[in-house]
Amino acid sequence: MSPSVLAAIAFAVVIGALLPLQALINARLGQLTHGPLLASLISFLVGTLVLTTALLATRTALPDARMVGSVPAWAWLGGVIGAVFVVGATLLVPRLGAAALVCLVVFGQIAGSLVLDHFGVLTAPKPADALRIVGVVLVAVGALLVVRPWQST
Repeated sequence: MSPSVLAAIAFAVVIGALLPLQALINARLGQLTHGPLLASLISFLVGTLVLTTALLATRTALPDARMVGSVPAWAWLGGVIGAVFVVGATLLVPRLGAAALVCLVVFGQIAGSLVLDHFGVLTAPKPADALRIVGVVLVAVGALLVVRPWQST
């Protein structure tokens, strides 16, 4: 395995490890302010400032109005999905805990990815074979073992 692939894997693991911390921070911010919507907005504003700074520092060219207007409407849904995730995580961490939330989100990501890959949504199709389906089932079992919905808290 090449060093660049190993670095990419390590970076992905670090990002994954930071997501529950983000959810915990946003949940606490929601408790300290006026709830999960405001906490999520603050999170997005800070993220926007960081990305704006990065764009300015790297001197990335900004698109003109014609280019922005030619982007298909569905391409803007990434921001909507991100907002739903941040608000949802901010709202659910106090109820479920960080580990349960992340396990359920990962299960949803893998199951959704399998379906999107199978039908080739926005990419070439990658059929859902038996091994991939078993992988999704194993993740579901793992999520259940962490969440333990049969136990009351």
